[in-house]
Amino acid sequence: MGTCSAQEKASVEGWYNNYAAKYAGQPLDEDLEPEIQSIWTNIQAGNQRVKIVRFKYKKYAVAAAVATIIVGAGLFYFNGKQESEKPAMDAVATTDIAPGKVGATLTLANGKQIRLTDAHYGEIAKEAGVAITKSAGGHLVYEIDGSMAETNKTNILSTSNGETYQIKLPDGTLVWLNAASSLTYATALIKDGMRKVKLSGEAYFQVARDKTHPFIVQSNGQEVEVLGTHFNINAYEDEPAIATTLVEGSVKVTVGSLRQMLKPGEQAESRRGSIKVVPANMEKVTDWRNGEFYVNHINLKVAMRKIARWYDVEVIYNSSVPDDMQIGGWVSRNERLSSVLKSIEAAGIVHFKVDGRKIYVNK
Repeated sequence: MGTCSAQEKASVEGWYNNYAAKYAGQPLDEDLEPEIQSIWTNIQAGNQRVKIVRFKYKKYAVAAAVATIIVGAGLFYFNGKQESEKPAMDAVATTDIAPGKVGATLTLANGKQIRLTDAHYGEIAKEAGVAITKSAGGHLVYEIDGSMAETNKTNILSTSNGETYQIKLPDGTLVWLNAASSLTYATALIKDGMRKVKLSGEAYFQVARDKTHPFIVQSNGQEVEVLGTHFNINAYEDEPAIATTLVEGSVKVTVGSLRQMLKPGEQAESRRGSIKVVPANMEKVTDWRNGEFYVNHINLKVAMRKIARWYDVEVIYNSSVPDDMQIGGWVSRNERLSSVLKSIEAAGIVHFKVDGRKIYVNK
């Protein structure tokens, strides 16, 4: 059973109040209401040994409210586990790893590489008529520097495992790069009448509107074309499909001769020359931008790939771990690795052992 300090208790209360206000008036499953109220009553009463029982829920509002109380604030109360059942988790804490951080490498057209984590604020380079600066907020800013910028120079912004970074392109477009990703683009951005970039990995785009210059994202045989919109592309090579998710506006997804327009809230899954459009789970898609791992009813191995990129670790599975195992909850990306793994272990489905930067998973 876990305990919490007064500060942690206040944090949980804040999370609860936030979601209670957000989902006010929405119906809850009647079977869940007594359990939710019991949790909240214990917290208000200062009961530091709160027992959580596992239950199923039907409403998203319940998932948000309950999972946040259990996991969102980084407090994990093990569901009915006794003290004698904890030794299996001790192996997780023997080696701890800090979460990822803001950082990236900029490769200029002349091959020079700049570690942006180490670079001072202000102008860090001037190339092809474009000034490149690191803002006080710690992200990269491109600005056309007076004279006509050259269009034949290419830059690459790349993140390693455990890094994330934000860039503002010359047209005002904002791009957030997730871990183990890269963005390749013309220094002046516009080339042959188009704003074209190449993505490897995952990025969230907030594209500035420009009707005369379409914005195109190329990734692993897929093209996404927009004029101005917000969307996310997950194009990691170790994922089974490229997932393009539209938040607002409209996008056109092209794979070979196939074309598909997306509406807000839709996701295009591209694989083996096909495009499948499905309803998007926005919490799952944008979790990384919000500083979280959304692992609510998703495949364990999908979740562990996210964790591996952020903590720069290798995950090794015992043959007893099935491919279709699901886990649930929210986990902060700001927690150390041991806290993240313990929160998953709390469900009693899998157990972890950490050895250096390797995570061994057993059923």
